[in-house]
Amino acid sequence: MRRTPFTTGWHVRPHANAFAEMVGAAAPWQPVTLPHDATLAQPRDAAHGAGSGYFPGGVYEYRKTFDVPADAAGQRMLLEFEGIYRRAMVYVNGSLAGHWASGYTGFTAPLDDHLRYGQENEVRVVCRTHADSRWYAGAGIHRPVHLLTGPLLHVAPDGVRVTTVDGNRDLAVVEVTTTVQNDRPRLATVEVVTELRDADGAGVAGDRVPVSVRPGEPAVVRQRLVVRDPALWGPGSPALYTATVSLADGEAVLDEETVTTGIRTLSVDPVRGLRVNGEPVLLRGACIHSDNGVLGAAAVGRADERRVELLQAAGFNALRSAHNPMSRAMLDACDRLGVLVMDELTDMWTESKSEFDAALDFPEWWERDVAAMVRKDVNHPSVVMYSIGNEIPEVAGPHGALWSRRLAEAVRALDGTRLVTNGVNGMLAVIGEAATDLEAAEGGINTMLTDMAGFMRELSSSELVGRRTAEAFGVLDVAGMNYMDARYDSDRATFPNRVIVGSETFATEIDRLWRLVQDNPHVIGDFTWTGWDYLGEVGIGRTADAEEPGARGLSGPFPWLLAWCGDIDVTGHRRPASYYREIVFGLRTDPYLAVQRPERSGRETVSPPWAWTDSVGSWSFDGVPLTVEVYSDADEVELLLDGRSLGRAEAGEAHRFRAEFEVPYAPGELTAVARTGGRETGRCSLRSADGPVHLAVSVDRAVIRADDSDLAYVELALTDAAGTVALGVDRQVSVVVVGPVVLAGFGSATPATEESYLDDVATTFDGRALAVVRPTGAGAITVTATAEGCAPVTVILEAR
Repeated sequence: MRRTPFTTGWHVRPHANAFAEMVGAAAPWQPVTLPHDATLAQPRDAAHGAGSGYFPGGVYEYRKTFDVPADAAGQRMLLEFEGIYRRAMVYVNGSLAGHWASGYTGFTAPLDDHLRYGQENEVRVVCRTHADSRWYAGAGIHRPVHLLTGPLLHVAPDGVRVTTVDGNRDLAVVEVTTTVQNDRPRLATVEVVTELRDADGAGVAGDRVPVSVRPGEPAVVRQRLVVRDPALWGPGSPALYTATVSLADGEAVLDEETVTTGIRTLSVDPVRGLRVNGEPVLLRGACIHSDNGVLGAAAVGRADERRVELLQAAGFNALRSAHNPMSRAMLDACDRLGVLVMDELTDMWTESKSEFDAALDFPEWWERDVAAMVRKDVNHPSVVMYSIGNEIPEVAGPHGALWSRRLAEAVRALDGTRLVTNGVNGMLAVIGEAATDLEAAEGGINTMLTDMAGFMRELSSSELVGRRTAEAFGVLDVAGMNYMDARYDSDRATFPNRVIVGSETFATEIDRLWRLVQDNPHVIGDFTWTGWDYLGEVGIGRTADAEEPGARGLSGPFPWLLAWCGDIDVTGHRRPASYYREIVFGLRTDPYLAVQRPERSGRETVSPPWAWTDSVGSWSFDGVPLTVEVYSDADEVELLLDGRSLGRAEAGEAHRFRAEFEVPYAPGELTAVARTGGRETGRCSLRSADGPVHLAVSVDRAVIRADDSDLAYVELALTDAAGTVALGVDRQVSVVVVGPVVLAGFGSATPATEESYLDDVATTFDGRALAVVRPTGAGAITVTATAEGCAPVTVILEAR
């Protein structure tokens, strides 16, 4: 079927029922382009939950009118929604055409029975969110919408599936499975013509076969194609193919569908680990949430693509979509770039974690959600694992084990070519059973929770957890362990056939965790929490002065907005933890310099286990004693200030890849020199900002596509004349855009703020801010930024 973007011409408002409409009490409609996040415009308040970023819930409705030609009555028409948060009701010309409970899986709403042919038609979507997520989920039609049109005899939506049956670099066998639907009144016979083409468009294999299809009885056509000398898809060489399937009636082509895919094989065992195309792969993984920072929950294609690009550039080769299925745009980017994916179904099954979360719908909707996730993922070579859940509280009980088996087998029945895992948290699985013993222990459970990481490790390594999770792990291909690394080594003997992945881990322990991955072939990788910072779960990565009220809690007080635990912040800027990880992975030979913020100097601090040190890659401070961190895989590092040695210290793996120096601040150039065996292996420098502050601007791409799935990222920084970013001089910046464009989001990476990402004024954080612009058509675009005491700056780009 023909897929047409259906993202423009929409309007949104808080939901108004018929009575409000009748008395004129409804809010006015506001124009929007999809994808859109309705929550982002709402006022935040301390009365709302920290999990949601102190944003309120709400009920919203979207409206769009469109013309349907009179001659379209002989066609099928559907609306395809990639994701609506949440509990969506779709009305066409006032009648219910479809509904869907999940906020992250896609669905279609058939239009035919509701359309007025030759007239204007209205589609209206109502969705709602309230205390139904542990993190910021946003609200609204947050993923793209498409209009599907096709003849009565057509390829079913998502009806082409390409599978590698067998393959190596000499020859591959590919099966193309096509589902054909017949909505005509009689049986029809047509030919299914399939062509497989390489990245250059050259045909490499093809087949044609007749198929007879009865009305209302879809026919499944399987064609096996032989591809000689295939280009295999893998992390280092993401070769892609396209498969085009046509329904031909003589010379006439009735319908056509093209999908992109890759040829690759996948296997795993506890001796050889994970292998892609027979080659071993260790997963350098990042967990990510679905929001896009200053865009909120809106899954605009370029935003998802950019995140994959920057995460890969920082050293990750795998992403875990936590805790919901990944967007199609992000999967496309992972395919193109060669990034492996663990796609996750849900954060809860039958036991709620929030007052009105998806557990209320799960028993009725789970099969449809599983089918939707697999249907979306099946042609993406990047997807190597399906995760059926995350930290499910009931997983260790017998009924939880039944659900584990039910879900795993449902996934395998739909797609037996990929691995099935589940992110199990041993502490959460048995905490109720263990609570009595813990309370009886000296200090009780509250004392143990002051060292949450140690508490998780101790409890997860227990015989109790091993026994209670054995069945749930037994139904999986790969045992996903959240914060259960204490079991990695012992499980090799206790469960010799078990393959493990660190599905969620603490960033501060990556040096020890990565050594466990390297030394244990049955442990195939590590996924840190998190690769990219996100909205909600506010302050789980913050550092606080010990005497601050609530400093030892897991959440930051209002106006905290961000989790502040990502290797990369919400604007795309790498934080010190990112460079440390890159060194641990063996991907960086130069050392990295980070300096702890001077306001922490000499003070007792506390932080949750997801927090990195409160440091920044800068040497622009005041004259107080500073703690300088040097990350390096070398045996020794030397710290220099303007060429004068400030001391030497051991580094490398034996010292957790880091050295620390306590030094007084003085302006100049701070340099770390790494040496192994007396030979220099790399160096890194920071220079203090000097002189007047300037406003600098840059853009990620000077030319963008003239469609609403693309974006331009305009980075703003307060720098000195040499381009060094200045700290401690943050100020408000205003942005004006001119041309076929809108300002889609504007803000900084500050973890606590009352500013809105939808305003055209934002305050820099650590000297930086980010403006995101979205094209509305073709033409020249200018973005001008101004700040007090700085000359205005302008960047010019073009939408084509």
